[in-house]
Amino acid sequence: MQIQIGEWSIRSFRPGDVNAIVKYGNNPNVSLQLTDRFPYPYTREDAQAWVDFARDQDPETLFAIDDGRELIGGIGLIPQDDVYSRSAMLGYWLGEPFWNRGIATLAVRAMVEWTFAELDLIRIFAFVFESNTASARVLEKAGFTLEGTMRRAVFKRGRLMDQSLYAILIDEVEREGEQT
Repeated sequence: MQIQIGEWSIRSFRPGDVNAIVKYGNNPNVSLQLTDRFPYPYTREDAQAWVDFARDQDPETLFAIDDGRELIGGIGLIPQDDVYSRSAMLGYWLGEPFWNRGIATLAVRAMVEWTFAELDLIRIFAFVFESNTASARVLEKAGFTLEGTMRRAVFKRGRLMDQSLYAILIDEVEREGEQT
């Protein structure tokens, strides 16, 4: 899969992405805002395991964000099951040199459009730690609605934090498209 988003793209992971994942992912400022599933330190072995895992997805739901030269981040969905089977959790990250350029907002918008067009889902949700105001703003600019705050839900690096829940529904995207 490949989606052009301005001068960047969302694309399938490639075996050659391992070095760039370590280069940008092995950063305490990046990992601070993510669950511990995103390791720190981020080793070459971790990156290789992630690329192998992402490439084995069926359907493919985990993607690289690329600047035309190399991977600069990642974005993906975790489809839910049981009674939540029409929902997916969205996650994303960017290497610190690429923050505050609008890339994450473009990537989230493109991922939402792709998801609702390609997968049998009606709801995409994302969690944001209270310390990550930039990510909350990305989701808001991409059309997500704040649904609530889970108090003291996260324990990260010795600190208890609140976590906000954002979501977007398929009919909200369709309505937005009709208005433009």
